[in-house]
Amino acid sequence: MKILRKIFTRMNATLLLLFLQLLAFAVFSLWLVHTFVELYYIGVFFSVLVFSFVLKKDEASVYKITWIIVILVFLPVGGVFYMFFGNKRPIKRIAAHVREHALIAKLLDEDGNLPFINQVQCGRMYSLMQYIRKSSSYHAYINTETKYYPMGELMFADILAEINKAEKFIFIEFFIIKSGKMWDTLLGALEKKADDGVEVRLIVDHLGSHKLFTRRYIKTLRAKKIRVLRFNPMVPVLLLFMNNRDHRKVIVIDGKAAFTGGINIGDEYINEEKRFGVWKDTGVRLRGDAVWSFSLMFIEMWDTFCKKDERINDYESYKSDMVEKPGADGFIIPYGDTPLDNEQLGENIYVDILTQAKEYAYIFTPYLIISEKLISALQLAAKRGVDVRIITPGIPDKKPVYRLTRSYYRYMLEAGVKVYEYAPGFLHAKGIVSDDETAVVGTINFDYRSLYLHFECAVLMYKASIIKDIRDDALLAVEQGREVKLGDTKWRLGTDLLDAVLHLFAPLM
Repeated sequence: MKILRKIFTRMNATLLLLFLQLLAFAVFSLWLVHTFVELYYIGVFFSVLVFSFVLKKDEASVYKITWIIVILVFLPVGGVFYMFFGNKRPIKRIAAHVREHALIAKLLDEDGNLPFINQVQCGRMYSLMQYIRKSSSYHAYINTETKYYPMGELMFADILAEINKAEKFIFIEFFIIKSGKMWDTLLGALEKKADDGVEVRLIVDHLGSHKLFTRRYIKTLRAKKIRVLRFNPMVPVLLLFMNNRDHRKVIVIDGKAAFTGGINIGDEYINEEKRFGVWKDTGVRLRGDAVWSFSLMFIEMWDTFCKKDERINDYESYKSDMVEKPGADGFIIPYGDTPLDNEQLGENIYVDILTQAKEYAYIFTPYLIISEKLISALQLAAKRGVDVRIITPGIPDKKPVYRLTRSYYRYMLEAGVKVYEYAPGFLHAKGIVSDDETAVVGTINFDYRSLYLHFECAVLMYKASIIKDIRDDALLAVEQGREVKLGDTKWRLGTDLLDAVLHLFAPLM
């Protein structure tokens, strides 16, 4: 019975219906164009027009190439496929998101011109800070204390400590929340705070957390005074927006402390459950002025997708009232990335750090499925003499994705990039550290889904003391890892042909 219950779930039924709709659409379209000659030629003509449109479109080249292949391979109906599945956008949702971000941008800009950020103090990094501000409105702060966590269980202990001190509000936003010891412990703390009158709001991604967050369970949480928003519910109707997920992991307490990183809510993330050996994850805690950006980031997501009567109207009431603020410890820039614009903010920041690197750049990523732009940036940095090291999992969580990750190794190794697989188990950390000056820790993987399709967040740190902790952790992971040699990536006709096909369709995976 348990096996049947796992198979016949609402989510599996939804996915099955989506697949059947896609199959029916494809079969019906092909039947039409092959049954009616006029429709065949109309389809070819339309596909050629769409092909021209895609070529000129201001969109990432990797997506354009993939869709061009689809259009040409399925020529009579390729153009129709693109218009239904490649070009469809949630217009109302985009409009709502743009409006909300415009409101958030005004609040982020209240600090004026931020005179402490200038070319003299920030050097080459000044241009990256300016880019982030112009493209997303997020900016740098100085009065912020940071703490780095090299393992999920260490961060979780501090999350509970901060929640137990909450007096006003707790914002929580996660891609995955699973039942188990970690969630039960966190939920107990949240219930207590909600009973004490603390405002608790929770955003969960429906795809990532569908097993636990059923409608009945959400109703139960709301009865316990915990407000819940289920992001982008999966419905049995073909919509491209279903592919855009909320991959962020954020906790904000009273506007005074904020946490982010790769850690979801599940027992494996704190090594209470051993699924793939040691689960290596990382995160950061912020205290001080920079927390405001994470508060607004959460509010923006909540107000965009919640019901009208659940909107947050008084933004200013969520600003920190800290009397004694931390002193300056470098520049801290929290930022969010969205798939609803044409700005690949997360990818561009990674590329810029690699471009600026002089001595080293160490990278954590569970998945390495990247565009030509990132491949070129990694290769060029290594060829300039920068010590570039990429740390990936030693034990995979998804074997097909792991295979695709390994297929990119040769491009790296031939250019002088060093690759290490984390031998103790699965590495889920995401980020980069460079030259003892710059680091990023957050939710953004080096893969297409994170860089192009998901809502993401991270913290860029410059000249902060925390950066050396991140560097030391990366070096420890390298010591614990297995170095991949060029000889380990020998060409094999069958597997290499398969990898070539996977690369073509990687942006859609």
